[in-house]
Amino acid sequence: MGVVRISPELGLLFDPIKGTVAEQREDVVQYALDPLYPKVERLDNIADDLMNQLVPDNELMESYANRGKASYIGGLYTNIWMGFIIGLVVAFVILIGTLFTSPAGMEIIKTALKPATGGA
Repeated sequence: MGVVRISPELGLLFDPIKGTVAEQREDVVQYALDPLYPKVERLDNIADDLMNQLVPDNELMESYANRGKASYIGGLYTNIWMGFIIGLVVAFVILIGTLFTSPAGMEIIKTALKPATGGA
């Protein structure tokens, strides 16, 4: 993205990309963006990687090879265990609720809490 100086005395420049000859002026600043292209490309890859994190099947930039389904499998096992634990808690609450609300359940609790007399 450079320009060719045709005549420094006359202030003529040639832009090889556009194929134009122009007059050099003091109020115009031209900056080469070539050094920025790799950084912009890296930021574009990072943005794509952030979008890939939303899908559990995609490979991430900094992960090891063939680890695309690791998030999916980890989430599956986590959800299985959490469902099991929540199911046990709900079953326990229902069991305790039925024991304390029925008269037969109260009798079961009273007999279970009686101290053992032992022997005869």
